[in-house]
Amino acid sequence: MGVRFSFWVKMLALVAAIVAADLLVGEVGSWLGAAMLAWAVTLGLVRPAVRRSPGVWALAAAGGFALVLAYDPGPLAWVMFWAALSMAALMPRVGAFDDAWRWALRLAAHGASGPFAPLLDLGRLTRLRGRGRPMRLVTTLVLPLAMTALFVALFASANPLIERALQGLTLPSAGRIVLWGFVVVLVWPSLRPRAFATRIVGALPRIAVTLPGASSASVLVSLALFNLVFAVQNGLDLAFLWSGAPLPDGMTLAEYAHRGAYPLIVTALLAGIFVLGTLKPGSSTAENPLIRRLVVVWIAQNLLLVASSVLRTCDYIELYMLTAWRIAALVWMGLVALGLVLICWRMLTGKSAAWLINANALAATLVLSTGTIVDLDAVAARWNVRHAREVGGKAVPLDLCQMRRMGSAALVPLIQLESRPLTPEFRARVRAVRQDILPNLERQQADWHSWTMRGHQRLAQVRSLIGPAPARSAPQPAGASRGCDGAVVLPQPAPAPLTAGARQ
Repeated sequence: MGVRFSFWVKMLALVAAIVAADLLVGEVGSWLGAAMLAWAVTLGLVRPAVRRSPGVWALAAAGGFALVLAYDPGPLAWVMFWAALSMAALMPRVGAFDDAWRWALRLAAHGASGPFAPLLDLGRLTRLRGRGRPMRLVTTLVLPLAMTALFVALFASANPLIERALQGLTLPSAGRIVLWGFVVVLVWPSLRPRAFATRIVGALPRIAVTLPGASSASVLVSLALFNLVFAVQNGLDLAFLWSGAPLPDGMTLAEYAHRGAYPLIVTALLAGIFVLGTLKPGSSTAENPLIRRLVVVWIAQNLLLVASSVLRTCDYIELYMLTAWRIAALVWMGLVALGLVLICWRMLTGKSAAWLINANALAATLVLSTGTIVDLDAVAARWNVRHAREVGGKAVPLDLCQMRRMGSAALVPLIQLESRPLTPEFRARVRAVRQDILPNLERQQADWHSWTMRGHQRLAQVRSLIGPAPARSAPQPAGASRGCDGAVVLPQPAPAPLTAGARQ
């Protein structure tokens, strides 16, 4: 009786989720965070085992990401929410947190098995013994009625005669049925997770990176050669990148900085894989004093390599523009450097592979969690405005097309730029870009579907800066338009008609 009652409570929760999605789905706004918070609370209520397991901490994290979604919805925040909620749903079956790699596999298996979970539970429901007549009737009619409704909706959208015949009926559209199915596939697996997601991972062996031919002699020779090659690269970086010495003829600092940033990060990652595969704790290579010293020197050289990559990227940004992706690249380089330090620490202290994976996963989780809150486009827009050549900076002229693509994140920096001493032509362009971005933010905030707390705060700040009657650009000439950078684009003159002699 208790199992059946629990099942029907989860069914009611699923129906409530479908109704909420049907009412709310449209433009994405702060309502998404409220809906996700309700989902997390519902999971805690209908599955008491989650509250009694370590999964309660994952559930609390999911609630935190739901609040982030309520402040400013974004794909990264939603992915973090789903991962935390799924961990909470699976934790009662696992019992404890073992290592991040296995949890990544569990989440992947949970997501892959999600679309099949409702169908498997429906099949299980039809096989229950001792069910009453109402239950038998429900299980008999669910599949035929659902499929018939779907086919009728599809035929109505494809055939105007059927659509006209059914106009008096309020049948759901095919789009709404697809939405309902998506909600079922998304929500139901968290309420009744499949054992497949945890059992398949339990059968997997512990992860181990092993490189062939990794004898003590080969590792010793490899490390000696690696240190020599890395010393040459780091020496060139110290000579030209760090000291500011003039580069050879025909090569600019931008070219030198931009070409090397990402390949050097790949080099550092390969170095980490080599150390993991050849110096396992307790192995003969890891216990060799000379090898350990060479590894420490090599890791130090890799850290200098990563620092050079960061400096290359910063030099490139100083000459050009900052973007959200370049900020993410700098953060990624920091994570690579931390991973190298952790690898070296693991070798020196004899830590396990699970410890290394968990430490790196924790660092990545903290960085990603911070990324759900910080608006990287706004950070980049403020930097670009402060360092643009038009205001005395060293960077290239401000790319107003890029600022426009940043959307409302660039509004406040553009307004602040507009108030600074500028040439009349450039001020007009900045004003034109601001005039194009602001109405989009106002329209978004006027509709409750797309309203967000961050947008509300940003719009209030914008209005406090520009006042009730903001300055507007001068009228454009007849037939003219403005490009993405706010510059006036005059219409092309019509071609002159050909004379009779020219036609011949």
